[in-house]
Amino acid sequence: MNRTSRTSRTSRIHTTMTVLAGAGVAAGLLATTIAPASADKGGPADRGDKPTVVLVHGAFADSTSWNGVIDRLRHDGYPVVAVANPLRSLSGDSAYLKDVLAGIEGPVVLAGHSYGGSVISNAATGNKNVKALVYLAAFLPAKGESAVDLSGRFPGSTLGDALRPVPVTNADGSPGTDLYIQNDKFRHQFAADVPRNKTDLMTVTQRPVTEAALGEGAAEPAWKTIPSWVLVATQDRNIPAAAQEFMARRAGAHTTEVRSSHAVSVSQPGKVTGVIEDAARSVR
Repeated sequence: MNRTSRTSRTSRIHTTMTVLAGAGVAAGLLATTIAPASADKGGPADRGDKPTVVLVHGAFADSTSWNGVIDRLRHDGYPVVAVANPLRSLSGDSAYLKDVLAGIEGPVVLAGHSYGGSVISNAATGNKNVKALVYLAAFLPAKGESAVDLSGRFPGSTLGDALRPVPVTNADGSPGTDLYIQNDKFRHQFAADVPRNKTDLMTVTQRPVTEAALGEGAAEPAWKTIPSWVLVATQDRNIPAAAQEFMARRAGAHTTEVRSSHAVSVSQPGKVTGVIEDAARSVR
């Protein structure tokens, strides 16, 4: 793809896309990732036969965006794995998550934030250990749909104008584009209800997602066969609440609303934990 075509495609995404896939303090790719082999053996509660909770972040963040949720889940006795999502391509990110899931024994509750929702929908299909899916201000694409497709169906997002595209060279030598959020727009756009001292860090430590990942069509979605829970962030400026509600209805999901920005795992960790634990209690 030449530079003119790449610029044109980026312009299209700017006008239609509402994707934010996560906001959190990104201190390092594996900073809070808990390896499956050692998933949480301590904690005050009796773990019994509780399922492992696997958390998948989205773009512009890493697994540390789940810190407040992880603390609460562990306190309540749940084994937790926070996955480092590569953010390079939907198919590649999903394949990576499938490998992580293959290393976890027993039942799993799989949760994704924003673009992470697309990843868990792909990765869980056909996995008998995944008993529940949880979508937190997230995408629930049908087969063939991309984040860009879903974003363009509903008005209200202002993300497109906040993006900063950066040309990159992919591992195979082909040209690509990384997408960042402009620093001066980050807090208002993605995490308006998060304290400024946190959003200042989130802004400068953000990880980019590729344009290709957001434009790639989904595979057969796991939400067609696995029970789903959705948390709608009503103050989301990235994926409008109407889009989240549409996807939840289509999936027949158990749905809860919370007054929150897109960065719901950071601003409302208690609400997020509650929805995840509701899903976990359904696992037998």
